[in-house]
Amino acid sequence: MQDSALSSSDAAAKIHLASDLQFLSGVGPDRAKLLAKLGLRAAGDALFFFPRSYEFPSAQTRLIHLREGVPASVVGTITEIESRTSANGRTTLGILVENEDGAFRVVFYNQPFRREQLGRGMRVLVSGTPKLAGLRMQFSHPRITPLALDEAPPPGDILPMYSLTEGLKQPQLRRIIGPIADALADRVQEVLPDSLREDAGERLQMPLPAIADALRQVHTPTDKDELHAARTRLAFQELLVMQLALALRRRRLTTDLTAPPMMPTAQIDARIRNRFPFELTGDQQQTIAEVGRDMGRQFPMNRLVQGDVGSGKTVIAQYAMLLAVAHGYQAIMMAPTEILARQHYATLTKAMARSRVKVGLLTGSLSGAERQQLTAAAESGELNVIVGTQALLYGNVAAAKLGLVVIDEQHKFGVGQRARLRSGGLDPHYLVLSATPIPRTMAMTMFGDLDVSTLRDKPPGRKPVHTYLARDGWRDRWWKFVRERLDEGRQVFVVTPRVSERVADAEETETEETGPEEANAAEAAEVADGMETIAGENVSAAEGVFEELQAGPLADYRLGLLHGRMSAQEKEAVMQRFAQGRTQVLVTTTVIEVGIDIANATVMTILGAEHFGLAQLHQLRGRVSRGRVPGHVCVFTDAEGSPEENERLQVFADTADGFELAEADFRLRGPGDLMGTRQSGMPPLRIADMQRDQQVLMVARQLAQEVIDADSDLSDEAFAALKKQVLRRYGKVLELGDVA
Repeated sequence: MQDSALSSSDAAAKIHLASDLQFLSGVGPDRAKLLAKLGLRAAGDALFFFPRSYEFPSAQTRLIHLREGVPASVVGTITEIESRTSANGRTTLGILVENEDGAFRVVFYNQPFRREQLGRGMRVLVSGTPKLAGLRMQFSHPRITPLALDEAPPPGDILPMYSLTEGLKQPQLRRIIGPIADALADRVQEVLPDSLREDAGERLQMPLPAIADALRQVHTPTDKDELHAARTRLAFQELLVMQLALALRRRRLTTDLTAPPMMPTAQIDARIRNRFPFELTGDQQQTIAEVGRDMGRQFPMNRLVQGDVGSGKTVIAQYAMLLAVAHGYQAIMMAPTEILARQHYATLTKAMARSRVKVGLLTGSLSGAERQQLTAAAESGELNVIVGTQALLYGNVAAAKLGLVVIDEQHKFGVGQRARLRSGGLDPHYLVLSATPIPRTMAMTMFGDLDVSTLRDKPPGRKPVHTYLARDGWRDRWWKFVRERLDEGRQVFVVTPRVSERVADAEETETEETGPEEANAAEAAEVADGMETIAGENVSAAEGVFEELQAGPLADYRLGLLHGRMSAQEKEAVMQRFAQGRTQVLVTTTVIEVGIDIANATVMTILGAEHFGLAQLHQLRGRVSRGRVPGHVCVFTDAEGSPEENERLQVFADTADGFELAEADFRLRGPGDLMGTRQSGMPPLRIADMQRDQQVLMVARQLAQEVIDADSDLSDEAFAALKKQVLRRYGKVLELGDVA
C-alpha cells in the first residue's frame, strides 16, 4: 500500500491548517526539510501550494500509433542514458525509453542538469512532438513527468504537477497534498459573497464553485471541466483581492490626499515649450496635456508614461518639473542607478542652462560633507530640482516645498518604495516613467493604481537598428565587421549575460544603494548550467570576455569593462571614458540596459542571448539607436537544438516595435520577471496567470471597481472576510491601513 499523508479518517479528523507537516504520515523530518524549501511547513501551506500544470494520461498514445509532427504523450521506462560533450562544450543528452510496443529516443541539448533528474529504471510520461530520427521516433526537449513504478492512473485521471526541489518527486507530493486537500478544504473560510461569486460566474460564462470544492478539485481533479471551473474560481478570487486593493488605493489617492494644484497657464506653457529646441511628436503633445490636467487638480497626479526606446519620455519629465518650479515648488527625479542619475543630471543641467533653475545631484557615493551640503540646499529651497538614486529614499532629505516626484524605470523601485517618499507628510504629484512597454494585463496589475500615457511616435531623424541572429559560422565575420566600424571611428558595446562564476551578477537585482536580493540558488545554478559556452567561447563572466577580446579579435583597440560589482565611482569613471571616446569597446553586463545615451556607439554584440527576455534585449538594442547613424546588433546564442528559443530570438531580430515585442515576450515567457516583478513590491500570484487569465482579470477589475464605488471602504459585513484578506495581502505594500 502506498504511503499517504493521512492514512485514516481518524488521522484526517485530527489535522488542521496549522498542523506541522513533518508529523503527518508519510512525511517525517527529512522530507519536511525538503518541503520547507518550497515554503511548505504547515498543512495550510500545502493546501494553497497549487499545481503549476497538469498531465492528462488518458490522452496517452501507443508507440505504434505515433505520427511525426503530431503532439503525443507516451509512457515508458528509461533503459539507457548517454551524455556527450562536443569540442566547443555543447552537451547532448540521449535517452532511450522502452515500453511494451518498443523503444523511442529523447534528446536534450545543453541541459546537463537533466542527467541528475533522470535515471535508468525510472518510469516516465514523455509529452512532446515526435520526429523520425533514423529508425526510431525521437522527442526533442519534451516535457517529462516522473511516475511511480506502481502509478498507473486509470483513464480519466488527471495528474497535478507541482514545482519541485531536489529530493522530492511528483508522486510524493501528490500523495502528501491530495489527502490534505480532501481533509481540510471544508475548513477554509469562504470569502466571496454568494452574489459576487454568481455575478462573476455569469460574466465568465461558467458557474464558479465554492472555495472547498475548488480546493479539492484543483489538487485531486477528476474532470477537465470541473478542474477548469475550480482553477478559474481560485484565480478570480486572487485577482479580485488584488484589484480591490488597487481600487482602494486609487480611491485613497483621489479622496484622502491633497496636492498643490499647478495649472499650466498659457504663459507658463509657452515659456516651458520655448526651452525645447525641437518639435514635439503628437504623442508627446497629448501626454503633456494629460500631465498638465493632472497637475492642475487638488489631488496627487499618479501617471505612468510608457514609451518605446527613443520615444522622448525625458521631455515629458522636464515639462512636469518646470511646471512645478514655475509654481514655486521643488521636483525630485529618481533613477535606479547612479550612472543613469548622473546622465539625467547632465541632461537637465544642459536643458536648464541660462535659467534660474538650480539642479542638484544626490547619490549614495557622495561624501558626508557633500551630502550634508546638498541636503541643506534642498531643505532651504535653494535647489529647485534634485536628481538622485535611492539615497533619496533612505536618507533624511526633506525638500522645503516638494511638489513633484519623477521616478524613472518605476518597476525597478517598486510600489512600497514609491510610497515611502510620501511618508514625510507631503502629497506631491507623481510621474513615473518606463522604457519597457507594458502589456495591458501587466499594466492593470503592477501599475493598477496609475493612469497610463503611451508614447509610440518617435522624434524625426532616428535611424533604424539592423538586428542579426548569428549562427556558428558568423563569429569571425562579425568581429571583422566590428573592426571595420571601429576603424570608421564608431564605438561598440559587448554585452554578456547576468552570470559570473555560477552566480547572477548583482546589478540586475539591485539598485545602487540597497544591495542585491537573495537569488534563488536553484534557479541561479540552472541558468549557470547553460552558460558553459556561448558563441564558441568561455564567456561565463564579463571579465573573461574582456580578456579574450583584448587578447584576440579586438587586440588593437581600447577596451573598457563595466559590471555591477564595481563601485559607483569606478562605474562612473568607465562610463566617462567611453562617453569621451577614450574607450572604443565597452564590455559590460546589463547595467547599461536602461537610458545610457552614447550617440557614437552604433554597434552591439549580445552574447548568450537566450538568457535575456525579449523586452530586455530590446532595451539593450536601444543603446545603439541614439544617434543619426544606423545601428547594428548581433545576438549570439548557444541554444542549439531548441527550435522554441531560435523562434523567440528570430522574433526579436524581425521586430523593431517595443510594444509588439512586449506582447510577444508576454505570450512566450508569461509575465515572469518581464517587468522586474520580484522588485515591484507586489506579492507574487499563487495560481492566477496573467497570460492565461486575461478575461478573468478584466472581470475581477470590473467587479472590484463596482464594489468600491458602492462601498468605498468595504464596510458591509458581507465583505468582512474579503476585506480582511485584502488588507493581509496588500495592506502594507499599498498603504491601506487607513481602510481597516
